[in-house]
Amino acid sequence: MGFIHKPVIKLYPGYGHAEQVFIYGHALSLSPTPRKKYSKFFLLNLLALIRLFMIQPIKGAAIQLNWKDSLINTSSDYDGFIKFNWKPENAPEFGWHQISAQLLDTNDTITATAFGSVLIPHSTQFGFISDIDDTFLISHSANLRKRLSVLFTRNAHTRKPFEGVVKHYQLLAKAHTKDDEPNPFFYVSSSEWNLYDYIAEFIRVNGLPKGVLLLSSMKKIWQLLSSGQKSHGNKFFRIVRVMEAFPKQKFILLGDSSQEDPVIYKSIVDHFPGRIHAVYIRDIYKKKSQSVQQILLTLEETGIPCCFFTHSAEAILHSRKIGLI
Repeated sequence: MGFIHKPVIKLYPGYGHAEQVFIYGHALSLSPTPRKKYSKFFLLNLLALIRLFMIQPIKGAAIQLNWKDSLINTSSDYDGFIKFNWKPENAPEFGWHQISAQLLDTNDTITATAFGSVLIPHSTQFGFISDIDDTFLISHSANLRKRLSVLFTRNAHTRKPFEGVVKHYQLLAKAHTKDDEPNPFFYVSSSEWNLYDYIAEFIRVNGLPKGVLLLSSMKKIWQLLSSGQKSHGNKFFRIVRVMEAFPKQKFILLGDSSQEDPVIYKSIVDHFPGRIHAVYIRDIYKKKSQSVQQILLTLEETGIPCCFFTHSAEAILHSRKIGLI
């Protein structure tokens, strides 16, 4: 069935700066093997998706992280979630840094090892915080039947991004920086950590900028039908953590109108005055168009350029107009 019946650690790309570094992960006693083959056959895609939710977390697992010449210890939460947060002895250089972590048993014997990476951006760079579903990944979040249909029958290779969105994100990654030193991207979503490999593969295969994913708590198989729902408040706090981690940087927020992005982004602007350089909202849910326009008008009155768009070509033109790209 393609499962790993032994302890494993999953490490997700982390982020940080000279004063603080963050990285997250999970400790699991049952987990699906990484998918290597992709098919258009809907039944295989459905089974592959179900496998992502057939997990068993390890509560209170002892985890040891190797960072440069330092060892940092923590233990997993009740749901297997791992959080590392430490101050490096020496300021790390710009770029991606490789790390490793080990799961230890009661005798301090290593039972599992994982490798990951941490992004250290320049403090002078723009930071980009983007939603995922219906912002760059066509998901039909406002329509339950369509949302479940694409989630259950397609995969990371057969799902599609919106036309022009990849070009826009690639241009933003190079905005006011060197080509070999792209701006940092943070992909913050209500989707669960179960879907991390799915989303990361979609980002990779479509050529979107490499970045840090910040997702919602893992769900079990009986919660599959509610995937991506009812965690929008936690999304606000994940964005706050990123903003607080980089107090010297300005951010661009990218989202859509299908759920709560405009309201969340308005709250972010209120909490961090002067820190948001621009806001982009894809017009994906016409029933909310009027209320979203009112929110963006309020933001523009504070001096923040906003773009409410249907096609990514409009967003690209706006980015050029304000001198972002």
